[in-house]
Amino acid sequence: MTIRLFSTLAVQGAIAPLLPGWEGALGQPIAARFGPTQVLRAALDGGEAADVVILTAEGIADLAASGRVEAASAVDLAWSFVGIAQAPGAPHPDIATEAAFVATLRAAASIAYSRAGASGIFFAGLIARLGIAEEIAAKATVVPAGLTGALVMDGRCQYAIQQVSELRMVPGIDVIGRLPATLQVPGMFSAAARSADPATAALLARLADPALAAAYREAGLEPVHGG
Repeated sequence: MTIRLFSTLAVQGAIAPLLPGWEGALGQPIAARFGPTQVLRAALDGGEAADVVILTAEGIADLAASGRVEAASAVDLAWSFVGIAQAPGAPHPDIATEAAFVATLRAAASIAYSRAGASGIFFAGLIARLGIAEEIAAKATVVPAGLTGALVMDGRCQYAIQQVSELRMVPGIDVIGRLPATLQVPGMFSAAARSADPATAALLARLADPALAAAYREAGLEPVHGG
């Protein structure tokens, strides 16, 4: 049996390097598909099946309500925070306060964010609430999916907005930091299985193992389990 894993990009940096070892330990191949939350949801809504799913906690709850994952199998993995990054070599702009962050966005030459990921949906709502949506949209590149940090590394945009864990997946990028706490809405990423199969239960146990705390932190996440 091949374990089909659908996972948000936010945890890819933490778990992707571990999958080959887990395959050996579980005695089962793992076919992993990493993508933005909305892209994975669309695939699942369109009839594709996955044995284990990692999405936002809200996404997992929706799947459980419709019977596509076992509600009892759901486990929280890590908190995620939206951040901002730039290409290396430039001084960091001030993002310490809400006013400073807004000023940085207004002064930016260009900004990249994602259309389909949880961070992009959050950022679009944020600039609307701040009353600067039209101003930012005029200089924004909204990518349909993928890592927004790639656009700052190749010079297309000055700043990238995305989950900190996703920004860190771009080699060489300079992560300026998280958005100010007054604007930040931390996201919880959770996992669940489609059925009570022992192999998928074992994979869920590994995803929530306190021993993974360091890997989640290194990826830019705050683990739920472990010190």
